[in-house]
Amino acid sequence: MTRTLFPRTPILNGNNVAATRKDIRAYFLSTFNCYEQLFETLVNEKSYQLKPIALRHPLIFYFGHTATFFINKLLLAGLLNERINPKFEAMFAVGVDEMSWDDLNDAHYDWPSSTEVKHYRYQVREVIDALIQTAPLTLPIDWSHPWWAIIMCIEHERIHLETSSVLIRQQALELVQPHAVWKACAHSGDAPQNELVKIPEGKVYLDKKENAAEYGWDNEYGLHEAHIAEFQASRYLVSNSEFLDFVEDGGYAQDTLWGDEGLQWKNYAEATHPTFWVRKGDAWWLRLMTEEITMPWDWPAEVNYHEAKAFCHWKAQRTSLAVRLPSEDEWYRLYDFSGVADVANGKIAASNIHLDHAASPCPVTNFRHGELYDVTGNVWQWTETPIYPFSGFAVHPWYDDFTTPTFDGRHNLIKGGSWISSGNETLHSARYAFRRHFFQHAGFRYVVADNLASVPASHYETDKLISEYAEFHYGDSYFGVANFPKTLADIAITAIKGKPARKALDLGCASGRATFELARHFDHVTGIDFSVRLIDSGIQMAEKGELLYTLIDEGQLLSYKARTLANMGLDKVREKVEFLQGDACNLKPILTNYDLILAANLIDRLYSPKKFLSSVHERLNIGGILLIASPYTWLEEHTRREEWIGGFKQSAENFTTLDGLKEQLGQHFRLIAAPMDVPFVIRETRRKFQHSLSEVTLWERIT
Repeated sequence: MTRTLFPRTPILNGNNVAATRKDIRAYFLSTFNCYEQLFETLVNEKSYQLKPIALRHPLIFYFGHTATFFINKLLLAGLLNERINPKFEAMFAVGVDEMSWDDLNDAHYDWPSSTEVKHYRYQVREVIDALIQTAPLTLPIDWSHPWWAIIMCIEHERIHLETSSVLIRQQALELVQPHAVWKACAHSGDAPQNELVKIPEGKVYLDKKENAAEYGWDNEYGLHEAHIAEFQASRYLVSNSEFLDFVEDGGYAQDTLWGDEGLQWKNYAEATHPTFWVRKGDAWWLRLMTEEITMPWDWPAEVNYHEAKAFCHWKAQRTSLAVRLPSEDEWYRLYDFSGVADVANGKIAASNIHLDHAASPCPVTNFRHGELYDVTGNVWQWTETPIYPFSGFAVHPWYDDFTTPTFDGRHNLIKGGSWISSGNETLHSARYAFRRHFFQHAGFRYVVADNLASVPASHYETDKLISEYAEFHYGDSYFGVANFPKTLADIAITAIKGKPARKALDLGCASGRATFELARHFDHVTGIDFSVRLIDSGIQMAEKGELLYTLIDEGQLLSYKARTLANMGLDKVREKVEFLQGDACNLKPILTNYDLILAANLIDRLYSPKKFLSSVHERLNIGGILLIASPYTWLEEHTRREEWIGGFKQSAENFTTLDGLKEQLGQHFRLIAAPMDVPFVIRETRRKFQHSLSEVTLWERIT
């Protein structure tokens, strides 16, 4: 009987619409089902509601998150018009990146039950399945195609299939249970003696195009070329047995092996051995996803980057060789040298990958790839390379914060995939990066080679849009026009005088200047924007007091800018602000009881301004002030024509946006001042500027 394999990522540039639709439907259903089977390893409601580790949400969040991602992204792409559960689609929208080991806000979340989330997932399944079967489809599907969002959502769930399995592995053992679908490898033997293999010099050439046959995340695209000198690599991944030598030689106690960041993590975690190793008397056991087994010494050691790096330092001391982790480019040379290839449709993988073999690692001697073993599969492999953009990198507008927040020098690439990696994760072109203290199904192999050249840095923000907004908020004034966010904040502060000034909300805060300016007067100010990339500028200002970015002068000529809160007289308000990602049309319930709401240049960029305006009073205290500023630039690419609140003929007469504001807000607000025009200028290049007028209206909540 032919074995049914977990479907591979579909081919998107074919010419058979019916076959492609069928493949995508199978890809969706198999992924959605597999993800739910993963959560069947949880014993009871406590398993869902209790955090596996302090740095992450409870598992109920991840159970709901991937389903809400479908709805939120397909609404953004215009493939869906209605929400299923707005509360869930706000609550489960944004996860937690372990940006540090002690930075998760422990604010109270009123999580729903697993039964409620299962019902919600059923509703999502029905909606997406119907969409895939009936929505118009033309081929090929490239990243500007509406169906690109469908593949994006499926691949996103496959990523969380992996990351959620790691969290389940960290859940208390009594809260998980074995499952027929998730059977671990059943064999182990003697660990091999590792040895070095010579890898000849060669070239790396990567140039993934937007019309590639398979889906890709934004960081995979662009041109990258490199020449790699000859080096040596360990034949096998480092096994538990090989890593035991490091543990027994006191590697965790030797602070000099760890480096500053690694030492901070080690001391915080009080680590004395790998996280998934369990000591029982004189014996070592290994925690798998749903069970503990006697230590399989020939399986790969699963560690974070800091542990892998410390091992390499220890190995270098013992051997007097230049032992280190490989770079990303060196991994590509291993890939080419070994002759491995992407997992083919309909064939069992020649690696422990794509769930084709076991729901765990297996011995490091099982999968030979030329002169090496496990170049792909078994466990991810840490590299020395912090992720960076290739030449020609561009952000996908439907998921603008997938990669850019990781261009910070603190997220290192892992390569090769693990036993549960599937879809895009298994491709040669895949580029995934995690914080160095992060736990994944990840291990390592080491190389002997010269020191690495530095990786291209991204400390200066180079994205054109983000840099333009940074300059708009924190930079120079042009043509005698005052800073727009500061001007609006000053107008708001004047309007609120004599009223309570406890909390303010800067909605559509972009890079955050008005958030800081409002904090001169308010006890606390929250800045919210849909784009994480934009609010990252505000976050950097709040954390570091400084923002670095480049501006285009002309062509390839750039200016480098450094702006500080101190120079704006705002350094003393940093503790009074916070920045969050959010959808103005679907804000979380906790965002309420504000004395002031500032909505700057927001309403004509919302997908449903009517929905926003009809509910904004619920966020504001009686007597509170709503400031709306907008140039009223209505565009169907942002807002469907039927959602415009003005700028059209009604009963043969002009109906302006101000008319619409009065109509939408009249029940709960009164206009307290005559509308005023406030100019703003956005610099594009040294000789090109946008000069606009925003109409400002002030509204007091009366009911």
